[in-house]
Amino acid sequence: FRTNTGYQRWDEARKNWGSIVNNSRTIMRQGAAWVHECDLPRKEKHRILARLAAAVWCFPRSLTRHLLSAREDEADYAADMRSNLRADLAEDLIAARHKPTRAMYELSCAINEFPLSDWRRVAMDSAATSLCDAMGSSERIFTSPVPRFYTRHTARFLEVWLILMPLTLYNAFDYSWNHWAMIAATGVICFFLVGIEELGIQLEGRF
Repeated sequence: FRTNTGYQRWDEARKNWGSIVNNSRTIMRQGAAWVHECDLPRKEKHRILARLAAAVWCFPRSLTRHLLSAREDEADYAADMRSNLRADLAEDLIAARHKPTRAMYELSCAINEFPLSDWRRVAMDSAATSLCDAMGSSERIFTSPVPRFYTRHTARFLEVWLILMPLTLYNAFDYSWNHWAMIAATGVICFFLVGIEELGIQLEGRF
């Protein structure tokens, strides 16, 4: 049960990240294709497309920072923002309480600069909304860990079961001298069951 729960959380997190990757590519594909049809100077096209690219990049980077602790990623995040974005935006993102939302605002502003028809603007905004949906789903996983009582109860159950297991195996190993084979069998069973339990713990903690 514990491992299945951990795997479900991992699988949902993986799908969320896949959605972020796909919709980021969609926004950039649409922006790059449609900006060339706009009646704008070449330099202006490059400027608004560069702003869109920076906004698309800073959203998943900000979400990564949001889901990690300051100790793990704050210094690297600040360095990335300052080296890849304009100064005012970088400082706003670093100081923002909810960094992914500030990044989404910048993405919306970048999309608004494109002189697009209504249906094209709706298509780009739909992809941006999908990014926001993936962010919400990721936050739900992050802020809703497996209940501690459930985790402790399964661990206690496994401990008691393994402690009592040799009592049930004793007679089954009458054929071995002084029942020594029971020790090896118990060790093997404990190794695999405790390993499965540890796998569940790692999955829970990582995602």
